[in-house]
Amino acid sequence: MTTHVHILGICGTFMGGIAAIAKSAGYRVTGCDANVYPPMSDQLAALGIELIDGFGAEQISLAPDLWLVGNVVARGNPLMEAILDRGDRYMSGPQWLSENILADKWVLAISGTHGKTTVSSMVAWILECAGRAPGFLIGGLPHDFSVSARLTAAKHFVIEADEYDTAFFDKRSKFVHYRPRTAILNNLVFDHADIFRDLADIERQFHHFVRIVPRSGLIALNGRDEALRRVMGMGCWTPVETFGVETGWQASEPDARGSFEVAWRGTPLGRIDWDQLGAHNRLNALAALAAARHAGVEPRSAIDALSRFSGVRRRMELRGIARGVTVYDDFAHHPTAIRTTLEGLRRGVGTARILAVLEPRSNTMKLGVMKDALPASLAAADRAYVYDAQLGWSAQQALAALGDRARCIGDLDQLLAALVQEARPGDRVVIMSNGGFGGLHARLLERLGQGG
Repeated sequence: MTTHVHILGICGTFMGGIAAIAKSAGYRVTGCDANVYPPMSDQLAALGIELIDGFGAEQISLAPDLWLVGNVVARGNPLMEAILDRGDRYMSGPQWLSENILADKWVLAISGTHGKTTVSSMVAWILECAGRAPGFLIGGLPHDFSVSARLTAAKHFVIEADEYDTAFFDKRSKFVHYRPRTAILNNLVFDHADIFRDLADIERQFHHFVRIVPRSGLIALNGRDEALRRVMGMGCWTPVETFGVETGWQASEPDARGSFEVAWRGTPLGRIDWDQLGAHNRLNALAALAAARHAGVEPRSAIDALSRFSGVRRRMELRGIARGVTVYDDFAHHPTAIRTTLEGLRRGVGTARILAVLEPRSNTMKLGVMKDALPASLAAADRAYVYDAQLGWSAQQALAALGDRARCIGDLDQLLAALVQEARPGDRVVIMSNGGFGGLHARLLERLGQGG
């Protein structure tokens, strides 16, 4: 057995999860990254994992049994070049996970452009409430667990199945390594323009994912999604349950509190009573119910668990209220996710003002591939603020259709000042980014609490 692994890119959510699981499995784990800072650095340090800042070639002297390489690492990386020159053994995180952890597990893999973290958290929580004590690797921190990754002796393992590429030496999507018995295909739109040419390119990768699900398994499929229907048309050898359509799992319209009825092929199963906003979260719940039933959890027990589901950090997470202004943190960074987030909030708050604050930080957004879709995605907001520093395209021009409802500001301090001046009691401020956004959430609440 390999006793020492050194992880390149350890502070990413996925590779940080790999580190935690490897440590739990009895490995000696060390790692390095270009950005060793909290909260991931604190989480890893608490596990007794030694961290090194940067990718210096001198780390070759650590001489681990295996180098685990995150997909943040490219050719030209000093440490990677030294590993290649010396002929050391290296492997991607997904391959290591597949061969060393998942081989004897019942894997529940949750895929889709959006909602992977939320649905993975739901499935893990349902199994936890049912006494199954699942292992999991989730790309965010569920409020119902203290960690984003854990290894248990139980047979079930829940994993967020990402379509992004595996490593610089393995351009397949990560999810083809996971060998799921239960697979969720939640939705599919174009994203990751830095690695995929078009939507058809991504659909082909999802087809590869479908090809590895056994005939004794289950695919829970969003029956409303046209791209996923095309994926299934390429071939499927596994039983399929649809959700979001009359022939499968259905959710009623929510009442004023957000609770809704669940049915399977027209047969009522129970009512989910929760505070998760939006039609997308009702679909997420249906997907989780289908997967959990396949893993042996009765729907009524799963419905009860979801009624106690607390959500995920950075998915419409309430960060605080100051001077009557409610501030949310949300991970949305793709136009589809931005739109569903804001529309869900609009249905929840009625006529209250919504201030949307967006950092276009993902590689796809920085390339400007999705810029024409931004006005429609922000339409549910009363005001839209876009942090446009270091973009290769004009955010002001892209948002021209919103008129004076939109402001583009390239300085974080100026953006903060504008929000403090604009916000008034009763407003909801939704800060959307897949990064830290310079701590804007806390800074805004602090300034508002000081009276501006």
